[in-house]
Formats: sequence, structure tokens, C-alpha cells
Amino acid sequence: MIDPTEPEQDTSGGRDVSLILLIPNMVTLMGLSFGLTGIRFAMEGYFTWAVILIMLSALADLFDGLLARRLGAQSEMGAQLDSLSDFLCFGVAPAILVYEVHLGDFGGLGWIFALIFAVSACLRLARFNVMSGQAEPGEAPKRYFVGVPAPAGAFLGLFPVFLSNLGLIDPGSAPLLVCVWLAVVGALMISNLKTPSPKGVKVPRRMVAVLFFATVIAMGLIFTRPWLLLVIMDAAYLAVIMVALVRAKGRLFG
Repeated sequence: MIDPTEPEQDTSGGRDVSLILLIPNMVTLMGLSFGLTGIRFAMEGYFTWAVILIMLSALADLFDGLLARRLGAQSEMGAQLDSLSDFLCFGVAPAILVYEVHLGDFGGLGWIFALIFAVSACLRLARFNVMSGQAEPGEAPKRYFVGVPAPAGAFLGLFPVFLSNLGLIDPGSAPLLVCVWLAVVGALMISNLKTPSPKGVKVPRRMVAVLFFATVIAMGLIFTRPWLLLVIMDAAYLAVIMVALVRAKGRLFG
């Protein structure tokens, strides 16, 4: 006979989870939703909104990791969920957007290069997962990325879209060059090229004031010339990659 004064036992084997620990995964799902909606808008011709949503997914990708570390909510499921979200937001969504803006009239060849970009992002993320699994507990975070990270690759891949929104090129123009560009960015993502992570970048003391002024200018451009700002950011990151290429001395894929 069951004693009604005894507390009911949970025989399901489960246990309650703190809501705080779920917040990083909820942010990841928000980013995934942004990426999926960006794909929808790209297919419906709302290209500006598609770019904005991909940018929002990048912000979500930044904050979910920060929250997980701050809250002590890192988990294997969260890591896998984040990787799957990154593939969709920074591999699939940019590929579809570039295809819709510049390669739709180029037929199957344009789609092939869109696939190359998306698959390269997938391979980059798969390698990142493997390398993360091999890291020793308590090991200091790496001060460089091996290959261009998927979010950075996404914004490099969107460079032709930024140029068209800035009015420098017409949508659908130079599709062959856009195909080559997607292939180059894809190759950079799967290469052994070492690019510095934010933790590895050092700023000379005399450049600190310049960096602060550049930040203020960037804030102004966000509200006045956002497409110009995105082009400048891509160009600056390309400069970093060029320096890394010079230092690589031909060992990109070895």
C-alpha cells in the first residue's frame, strides 16, 4: 500500500534542468531560426532582409558560446546543436542567397559552385568538431583558427551581394567571377591556413586611439552606409588573410 504521506518518487529516471542552463541552447535555436528565415527571404527576393537575418544569426552564434561559458552550461549536445546551426546559417543560407542574387541565370554551373561553398563550410565545421574533441581538458584556447571560420567565410562569400547592394555591380553580372569567388572562399575554409583568433590579435599601443576612432566611424556607417561598412570589413579581413597566406609559404593544404 502506498503511504500518502511519503513524497512521490520520480521513476522516469529523468531530472529537472535549470532554466539558466538552457539559455545558450535557446539562443542557438534563435540563430537557427534566423538562418532558416533568411533562406526563405532569399528565395522570395527579399535579399536585404536575408543578409540582415544572416547577420543576426552570427550575433546569436557569438552570444550562445559566451553565455555557455559564463553560465557553466557547456554540453556535448549544445556543441553539436551549435555546429548544425552554423552549417545552415553560414554554409547553406549564404550559398542560396548568392545563387539567387548572382547565379540564378547561370544554370547548373552556378548551383555547382553554390554547393561547393556549402560543402566547404560543412567540412570546415566537421574538422573544427574533431579538433575540439582532441583538445585536452584545461588546455589554453588556441590563438589562431585553422582555415577561415564558417561565420567569416559566410561574410566573405556574401561579398558579391554586398557589392551589388552598394551599387558597384549589377545583380546577376559577372557570374563566372562570382563562381570563382565562392570556390576561393570555400578553399580558404578547408585550408590549413592559420588566421589569428580574437584572442591572438595584438594591437600596437600607438594604434589604440586609431582603433577607437575606427569603431566610432563604424557605428556611424551602420546607420548611414551599412553596405559600405560590410565591404570595408570584408576587405580588412581579406588583408589579414593575405598576411597569413604570405606566412603560410605554400603549405595551405599540406
